[in-house]
Amino acid sequence: MNCFSLRSALALGAAFALLGTTQVAALPLLSEVFYDASGSDDGFVFVEISGQPGALLTGFSVEGVNGSDGSVTGTLLLSGQIGADGLFVVADLASGGGTSVVGADQLLNFDFQNGPDSVVLRDAGGSIVDSLGYGSFGVGQVFAGEGGAAPDAPAGSSLARHGGWADTDDNAVDFGVLASPTPGSAPGVPVPEPSQLGFLVGLLLARPMVSRRTAGRTRR
Repeated sequence: MNCFSLRSALALGAAFALLGTTQVAALPLLSEVFYDASGSDDGFVFVEISGQPGALLTGFSVEGVNGSDGSVTGTLLLSGQIGADGLFVVADLASGGGTSVVGADQLLNFDFQNGPDSVVLRDAGGSIVDSLGYGSFGVGQVFAGEGGAAPDAPAGSSLARHGGWADTDDNAVDFGVLASPTPGSAPGVPVPEPSQLGFLVGLLLARPMVSRRTAGRTRR
């Protein structure tokens, strides 16, 4: 392997390591939210969080934010840790006890509103870790999400993050409507953001070419 090839391989490895570190540092993330069941919401609503397996969520909180005036409609205080599959599901506690959400990790009494509204994930210090705004926000309404708003999911459908882990800080890009909710079964492997990966790989591949051309001109 020549000098440029070795240098490029090492740089490419470092780039992948950097991307992985950036992605992990952005976790945990809201990965799926189900707020409008077909019929009664009692015991069906849930919020799924994806993150590093074993990461503690105790002290974290999830807030519902009213799109009309920005008021907090409810706060969920989380307790526990993300499972080995990289997922943690908080489900609504039904009025009669239990829940209809299979595999829930924590039961709390809540029911997020239909859009336009937002769901915000905060860490133990109160800082915003991730947020999802959904629905059509008009003038004077409060959007507490990231980038553009995700669509308002029809009854019986959920909003799910594409790929489970991808995060471009734009809800309109990162989330889509999932016809059949899938609590606890989002992809468990982080993937680098395509825009960052493409830019770094392209830059690294171009470096040897520039160096060889420069060397050729020097020889002349």
